[in-house]
Amino acid sequence: MIKILILGPTGSMGTLISQHAFDDEDIDIVAALDIMNVGDELGVLVGKKDPNHVKIRNITEIKEVIDETKPEVAVDFTLAEASEKNCMICVENNIRCVIGTTGLSNSFIEEFEKKVKEYNAPAVISSNMATGVNIFFKMASVLTEYLKDWDIEIIESHHIRKRDNYSGTSLTIAKTICDTLGVEMDDVVKYGRPKGPALRKKGAKNEIGIHCIRAGDIVGDHIILYAGSGERIEFKHQAHSRNCFASGAIIAIKFIADARENKIYNTREVLNL
Repeated sequence: MIKILILGPTGSMGTLISQHAFDDEDIDIVAALDIMNVGDELGVLVGKKDPNHVKIRNITEIKEVIDETKPEVAVDFTLAEASEKNCMICVENNIRCVIGTTGLSNSFIEEFEKKVKEYNAPAVISSNMATGVNIFFKMASVLTEYLKDWDIEIIESHHIRKRDNYSGTSLTIAKTICDTLGVEMDDVVKYGRPKGPALRKKGAKNEIGIHCIRAGDIVGDHIILYAGSGERIEFKHQAHSRNCFASGAIIAIKFIADARENKIYNTREVLNL
C-alpha cells in the first residue's frame, strides 16, 4: 500500500481526497496535517464508518509527523503560501508530492525542481487533475493547429470564493495555445480589457483574451472561443463537482509512487496524453 500524508484534509478538496483515499485499497493514510480540527479523527470527520484512527495533527508539527509516520507521498491542495513552505519540507525528506494548489510562484517551482532532483523525489504539479480537463488541453492544441488564423478567446467561470484570478486552468489553456502557435504568453495574452475604445488585434498570434467570472457556486467552467469569418467554434469543459479533481489526485498518487524519473510531472504525462 502507498503510505500518504494529506496536507489540509479539512478543506473542500482535502476532504474529498481523504474520502477517496479511504475507499482505495491501494492507499493507506498514515498522517494528516492542518490548522483546523486538530485532534479530530480524520475518518470520522470525512464521514467514514470504519476510520483508521489517524488524528489530524497541527501543521507546525510537520517534521515530527514525517519522522514518526514515514509517508511515501504527500498530497497538497491548499493555498500557495502554505504549499510552498510545506511541500518543500516534504521533498527535503524524500517524500514524493502531488500538488494541486494553484498560484504557485515561479521561484518556488524552480527551487522545488532542484530539490526534486537532489532528493530523488519526483512530484506531480498540476493546475487541474481532472481527466476530462487534461484531454481538453490536448484537444485545444489540436484545434489551434487547424485554426491558427482565427481569433481565440478564453472564458473561465468559478465560484465566488475562489482566491486566484485568473484560474490556473485558464492559464494552462493559454500556455497550450501559445505553445502551439509558437508565441510567448507575455506578448499576446490580454487579461480582460479596460473600458474605453479599443480594437482587438486580429488573429490569435497577435492577441488572446482571457476573461474571468466569479459568481455563486460554479465549480469550474472553461470555454475556448475560436472565431473565424462567418462562423465560430465554442469548445467547453464543465466540472459538475470537485469529485473529478479528487479522482485525478488518486490517479496521480499511484502514478508518482512508481515514477522513475526525478522531475516534476504534469497530469497530461500522468495520463499518457
